[in-house]
Amino acid sequence: MTLLTESEQRQVAAAIERIERETDAELVTVLAARADDYTYISLLWAGLLALLLPGALNLVGNWLGAGQLLLVQWATFILCSLLFRLPALTTRLVPRPVRHWRASNLARRQFIELGLHHTEAESGMLIFVAEAERYVEILVDRGIASRLDDSNWQAVVETFTAQVKRGETLQGFLACIEACGALLKEQLPATHERNELPNRLVILP
Repeated sequence: MTLLTESEQRQVAAAIERIERETDAELVTVLAARADDYTYISLLWAGLLALLLPGALNLVGNWLGAGQLLLVQWATFILCSLLFRLPALTTRLVPRPVRHWRASNLARRQFIELGLHHTEAESGMLIFVAEAERYVEILVDRGIASRLDDSNWQAVVETFTAQVKRGETLQGFLACIEACGALLKEQLPATHERNELPNRLVILP
């Protein structure tokens, strides 16, 4: 999985700058390669297979002694735990609700850590993407939420999510920023020149 290049990141920053000239909102974008490493999930699956698979095979053939069975279980656990740490496999082993909960939790942490709740007009907006989870979320502070409820962002998020699934993350960011900007210009037009938060795309490995 390849995150955006420096040139592509500059395109995102330029799109944010254009939108912020016409609205008092402060947009911040975050792109995470993955929301979690899910190590515990890999170990859980490896442990289950190590307990069940060798024993089940031995019941059929009865060709392993107790000591040999233990060795096969250990070998199965080690092999599976290494194999399941491959990102492509790990993501498939994690239930979708767990993936989305982890991604949503990370988005909220980023909202706080990046200071989006401290803007003067309470007008912070976070556009968050977790690529491995194929998860997109838009979070806004009270100054925006009082004028635009969450339903306004639903179609934007759904479109962006589909683009992330197709590997069109850059196009998704640019389209999402433009769509959000159109709504913000109507409800939160620019009244002053101020840039409280950085426009660069924040990359989380």
